[in-house]
Amino acid sequence: MMVSMKGIALVSALLFSFATVRSQTEKTVFIITDAEGVAGICRQEQVEPQDPELKELLTGEVNAAVEGFLAGGATDVIVWDAHDGSRTLNLATLHPRARLLQGSLPPDMTLDRGYTAVAFVGQHARAGVQFGVMAHSYSSLAIQNMRLNGKPVGEIETRAALAGWYDVPVIFLSGDQAAVRELLEIVPEAESAVVKEGLGRHTCLSPPMQQARDLIRDGAARAMRKLGKIPPYRVEGPVTIEYEYTTRNSLPADAKFRVGAEVVDDRTVRYTGKDFWEAWVRSQVR
Repeated sequence: MMVSMKGIALVSALLFSFATVRSQTEKTVFIITDAEGVAGICRQEQVEPQDPELKELLTGEVNAAVEGFLAGGATDVIVWDAHDGSRTLNLATLHPRARLLQGSLPPDMTLDRGYTAVAFVGQHARAGVQFGVMAHSYSSLAIQNMRLNGKPVGEIETRAALAGWYDVPVIFLSGDQAAVRELLEIVPEAESAVVKEGLGRHTCLSPPMQQARDLIRDGAARAMRKLGKIPPYRVEGPVTIEYEYTTRNSLPADAKFRVGAEVVDDRTVRYTGKDFWEAWVRSQVR
């Protein structure tokens, strides 16, 4: 059977058109979970992955967020179990329409897959923030402070900047008041759910469990409906990322030999890049 070049071109055009329409209609939300920002979680022993209370409370909040995003128009939700080795969630308890991502991620955090938006559930504030429940920057044991272009930051701002480098907006965060304030300072258009009030590092006031979940569900739905009105958070280059380690974790012996690295003192190393991506990738060498 002979097929003309004109016919092949027409089929190719139709396939391309179909793929374009499909990509425009698919809306995937990437949820990053943590533990310290969950309602009812206030003590250090509560954030251990084996704690059954943590699993129940966190999964409930994640499922509420998934419901909200789907109600707001999301077609796919991927949930990364990002707390302490991906041991706090499992498929048996996750929302039936969500997909679970487990394990350590590369520096791009899979953002190269073309997500529509990023969201945080159970997120805590950066290190040193007053009234931040168990606030820390990536590691409470290893890192004293983290700075982006000299500004103190934590998981929220660095991950928002990474998403912004991929032109993906952070549209929602649930956690304590300090964590929510941290996101809104850099993305004021984002939606949020304050699920507890921090009164001290290990002291917090939480609403009833169902009320917290309702706040998350409603906030996620609002965030999804605001797509296009919430801009990605971008950090223009050149960029420096600085890690100040705790006294228990002085710099590794090879720190001064790492590409783009400058040893500032016994506990601090600074990474420089022409843009956020280059500085970020260099800083991920451990």
